[in-house]
Amino acid sequence: MKRFLSILVSLTILLLIYWKIDFVGLVQVLVNCDRLWMAISLGMVIPLTMFTAWRLQMLMPSSATNTNAANANAANTNTADITQGHLGFLAANQLILAASSLNMVLPSKMGDIAKAYFMRDRGHLTGSLALSLVVFEKSCDMLSLLLWCVFGLLLYPQKDWLFWVMTVSVLTGLLLGLLLLGSAQFAQLFFRLAASITPRSLGKKIVTLSHSWGEMHDYFWRDRTQLAKITGMSVFIWFLHLLQIWFFILALNAWAPFLASLALSPLAILAGLLPLTFAGVGTRDAALIAFYQPYFAAPTAAALGVLCTSRYVIPAIAGLPFLEKYLTLTRPKG
Repeated sequence: MKRFLSILVSLTILLLIYWKIDFVGLVQVLVNCDRLWMAISLGMVIPLTMFTAWRLQMLMPSSATNTNAANANAANTNTADITQGHLGFLAANQLILAASSLNMVLPSKMGDIAKAYFMRDRGHLTGSLALSLVVFEKSCDMLSLLLWCVFGLLLYPQKDWLFWVMTVSVLTGLLLGLLLLGSAQFAQLFFRLAASITPRSLGKKIVTLSHSWGEMHDYFWRDRTQLAKITGMSVFIWFLHLLQIWFFILALNAWAPFLASLALSPLAILAGLLPLTFAGVGTRDAALIAFYQPYFAAPTAAALGVLCTSRYVIPAIAGLPFLEKYLTLTRPKG
């Protein structure tokens, strides 16, 4: 029901946007796009997936206990792509794509949580450690996005009171995230406070998250060199995401300075993360139209919204052939 409502909200926002702007102009912008830049920008899905898969390999333990090995072998699970708890590059790509497919149909990015389940069964990891890896991966993604957003906003030339409010808000979120990631004591205090002021059903989830967060903190801070590599890779991956959006602008025969886009596109992505719509469709489109108004017309910004949605749709479609392979892990063992 919640998924249906989110789709309904997305469609309603899109209808309002397309009613207000020149929809024919949007179609014309897409038709008259620069074919070369369009191929380059859409093609960036491939290196983005590969770098994300490489980071997932880095997240996996270099050696793991064989706690679940007997269960995996008993279930006839194919473990040829995993050696001593180490995920193969091809398998990591397939897992990323399969999770992208699930994220399109499951609420609240639950495809990433399912990825932890798959890693548990195929990587011989404990369930809590697998969840910790995914929690850390998503935390790195969010902090990297906020970092680039702060960097762009500080350099953004056209600042008014609204942009200063957004800069302070994003910077506050970044500092809070860094404290949660850097201090186990602060994280536990934060989770205890959050659990005490939220409804009981949500409080239980927060308690579970706090346990996974603690294990994640203990696990990753043991090797600070590896932690620095993973953090650097996350920042680089999000630079590529934002570069891809700027390439979309060039493909639409429009223009915005790269530093300005570095500030504006993360804000639009953050708007798309609000738990209101389906895969951010609608809120992200409206944000793109509002933020890029100084640089190009609404039909072009709406076309940019369509291309930004393709960043999620293309990996989801590419992951469909691998989805059944992982969903078999959820079937009861006979």
